[in-house]
Amino acid sequence: MRIFGVIPARYGSSRFPGKPLAMIHGKSMIQRVYEQAQKAEELSGLVVATDDERIAQAVKDFGGDVVMTQNTHQSGTDRCQEAVVKLGKSVGAVVNIQGDEPFIQAEQINQVAALLKQGAPIATLVKPISSTSTLLDPNKVKAILNKNNQAIYFSRSPIPFFKNKTAEHWLSAHQYYKHLGIYGYRSDILHEISHLEQSSLEIAESLEQLRWIENGYAIHVGITRFESPSIDTPEDLAKVLREMPQD
Repeated sequence: MRIFGVIPARYGSSRFPGKPLAMIHGKSMIQRVYEQAQKAEELSGLVVATDDERIAQAVKDFGGDVVMTQNTHQSGTDRCQEAVVKLGKSVGAVVNIQGDEPFIQAEQINQVAALLKQGAPIATLVKPISSTSTLLDPNKVKAILNKNNQAIYFSRSPIPFFKNKTAEHWLSAHQYYKHLGIYGYRSDILHEISHLEQSSLEIAESLEQLRWIENGYAIHVGITRFESPSIDTPEDLAKVLREMPQD
């Protein structure tokens, strides 16, 4: 199976316009994501999918491959689907790599690719939660798994809710998992899920993966100890610049 990495990248962002072109010690964020993804041995190819000529030119300038996509996509999943159509039928599966994680680990990408090769229609990763603050943070999405490591549900709330325990004791009573924003899809499944209507669960939690579960698609989950920080705001970038040693 030929698995391609696709990095969706758009210029417009309500919290951080032009984020993919933000400089991190001499390299743009999109270049750092691309170079990290290149280290993943399981990928047969790698491409940036963007709707912006400035991002496309930046990718070409550092020698990367780029595909131009429409500016009407509502999610990275939809942008990946258009990229796959333009790449052609040789692509058997796709790993959707977040364009705001310049320190993503190749091991994470390889783990998602391995799940796809083992037959997963959709794959993603989670990390065990070890702090109550993360557990209770609605911006940290929690994943609920069955015994076959398939996702039952994703929520911004901690699930399960222990009726007779206070929140600080929940972590000792149950293994909670934080969802990481990396996905893999078989190409035919990607085509199908990109044409689904929004679901009620998705709208309630503002999580697109709930649309797939609500429509009966299995999401296979790998458990990892790695987690790379995402850069969502200028403040996140400033923190990285302070803490990251220069190359």
